[in-house]
Amino acid sequence: MDVTGTTPTLDRLTSFLSLCPMFRIKNIRELTFLFITVCMLMSQSLADEQEFMEDFLKREFSLAKPYRGLGFSSSSQWDLMGTALVTPDYVRLTPDLQSRQGAVWSRIPFFLRDWELKVHFKISGQGKKNFNGDGLAIWLTKDRMQNGPVFGNMNQFVGLGVFVDTYPNAEKTHDRAFPYISMMLGNGTLSYDHDQDGRSADLGGCAAMVRNTVHDTFLLIRYLNNRLTLMVDVDGKQEWKDCAEVTGLRLPKGYFFGASSATGDLSDNHDIISMKLYELMVHRTPEDDEEEEVIIPRVDNMEQFQVAVEEEGMSTVQFFFTILFSILGLGVLAVVGLVVYGRWKENRRKRFY
Repeated sequence: MDVTGTTPTLDRLTSFLSLCPMFRIKNIRELTFLFITVCMLMSQSLADEQEFMEDFLKREFSLAKPYRGLGFSSSSQWDLMGTALVTPDYVRLTPDLQSRQGAVWSRIPFFLRDWELKVHFKISGQGKKNFNGDGLAIWLTKDRMQNGPVFGNMNQFVGLGVFVDTYPNAEKTHDRAFPYISMMLGNGTLSYDHDQDGRSADLGGCAAMVRNTVHDTFLLIRYLNNRLTLMVDVDGKQEWKDCAEVTGLRLPKGYFFGASSATGDLSDNHDIISMKLYELMVHRTPEDDEEEEVIIPRVDNMEQFQVAVEEEGMSTVQFFFTILFSILGLGVLAVVGLVVYGRWKENRRKRFY
């Protein structure tokens, strides 16, 4: 506790109590006792609040020190992939070296309806600004443990991706400053355009100075009543700031949480310190409980966010065989027709004799 800040407070409290008849205190010992009592009550209140939050913490979907349940044993709840490694203080997805990919993925499918994920992360490296890369991503997707070009994960993914992009790939970046945090909803047909920093498919985002900071950096993903909210705490002020929000977003159940990162010609250390998943309790009416089953992720306003389920076109091979079988079918029908016509004509001649 800061002594310089506590002494004036005690002086003001003593002056106030000496002026109020109902708070007459004879000596400093009684004042000290009162102060200690108030501190104990406040500490108990904070402890109760912390315990309340812990009750809603879903440990099977959380990753925190000392990182038990992470590894290659059959009892592990999380898998490491690529260059990811575990230290006593963090899970390092990629080191500050070129051309590395690493990830950590939950083994347990996720079925909660309303939830909140708090991610404590750190990005650091020797490179100067805009000479570092590429960033990290937090995932809730149908497929897990897939290498690819999207921050170390597959492209055309199905599910939710939250990207902490530290390097501007597009030539014109006047519309946003980097590092930049954004969200994307994938339905298996949408691609992340790496050259344009994902602009064509993102659901919103914000600039956040998260690299080489002297304080902790956090992001918060909240999914409540089909509303997805992204908040950040990156200024060392221990307060959340709104980053992006999307309403009418619908996620299927049974997906997997993960975090991944990748480096290319430029690099950084990308570390996950903790990922804590909380279940949110929401009062609902019986009508609210009758929610439709969602098979493919979507946003109600699909045109605005360009998250539409596109019908798959017919491939060249499929088109060839369709034409081939159509011709064969017509040939068979023609032969059958000729046979039937020949028999009808023969029977007609017999009736005349």
